[in-house]
Amino acid sequence: MARPYRTASLLLASALVVVAVPGTAHAFGEDDKSKQPSKPSGPSGDASGKSLMASVSNSKITLTYPGGRTAKASVGELTSVDPNWEPPACWYEPAFSPEELKDAVAAGEGGLVNAHVWWSNGLWVDHYEKGKPDSNFDLTLPEDTSADGYKDYNLGKKGMFWRSVVREGRYQDSAAWECGRIMFWQDAGTIPKDKHAPTPETLAAFAYDKIKVPDTEVELKPQAKSTVNLPTWAWLDKGTFKDVTVRADLPGTGLWAETTAKPVALHLEPGTDDAETHPASGDCEINDNGSIGAPYTKGASGEVPPCGITYLRAADGKPYQLKASITWEISWEGTGGAKGDLPNGTFETTQDMNVQEVQSVNR
Repeated sequence: MARPYRTASLLLASALVVVAVPGTAHAFGEDDKSKQPSKPSGPSGDASGKSLMASVSNSKITLTYPGGRTAKASVGELTSVDPNWEPPACWYEPAFSPEELKDAVAAGEGGLVNAHVWWSNGLWVDHYEKGKPDSNFDLTLPEDTSADGYKDYNLGKKGMFWRSVVREGRYQDSAAWECGRIMFWQDAGTIPKDKHAPTPETLAAFAYDKIKVPDTEVELKPQAKSTVNLPTWAWLDKGTFKDVTVRADLPGTGLWAETTAKPVALHLEPGTDDAETHPASGDCEINDNGSIGAPYTKGASGEVPPCGITYLRAADGKPYQLKASITWEISWEGTGGAKGDLPNGTFETTQDMNVQEVQSVNR
């Protein structure tokens, strides 16, 4: 086969990567609409031509929620507190049984042989049915490596053909091209000996993106209105927040991971420099009973709250934007007793705070 012309400079210089040798293979970027496959509504496992063209971010990893799902009416996604954290940009996972691949090739006109390279139907036949060797597309190597061909799609053998998948939102990253092997065979019950093979931690990081946490405003006293120089108490009841767990399983591998987000602290930002937070850091830790801060009680107007804000200047008709963010501690466990931690995540909400000059006592 003639090898497509590709260079690292081309990849990094443009979001549009279109590389073609007529009648053979095409390496393309997301903006190449003429070659980009349509994205199915769910993981593609049927034996059809559409399977060969499945979206590169359409992983077969399945998700469940052991503790139940957060109500859809009020949820948000976590943002990692570590801007340098880079979860895997790509990995390999099972794609086809021999029978599924044969049927898919017969039904289609070509498809994705890895996350970035499209093959014409004739090349699928040459490599996977007739046994002709072909080139891998590994940009991490000075030269592409050669992959041995297969006879009659390995019918009668136990195992799966594996193909690369790119993490959602990472398609244009150079790291996503490191999973450059063309679709390859893996015997049943085994995992590829490849640095981009999936691991429990890969699944844990995948589940991290799927964590949904409650979008709930903190309780305030006085509620949504404060008085200059008198503290506003802030708290969250113990039943407001609970651990959120997402389980990720990769069918056909025995690999799984459960990623759990545990609320550990509330951080307050008053929305103005003319204010004092309590404590001074603005970080209110979770109490032993799962609550944060303490509710205001009658007669406590002159006390300093364990969690709250004292505004020093009136809002002058335009409310301050009080930002309240919950920090969630992320841990995971998975296949074979594997476990670890991932970077903490945060979720932020904003509330209007009207601050008045009148000196009045909270009751």
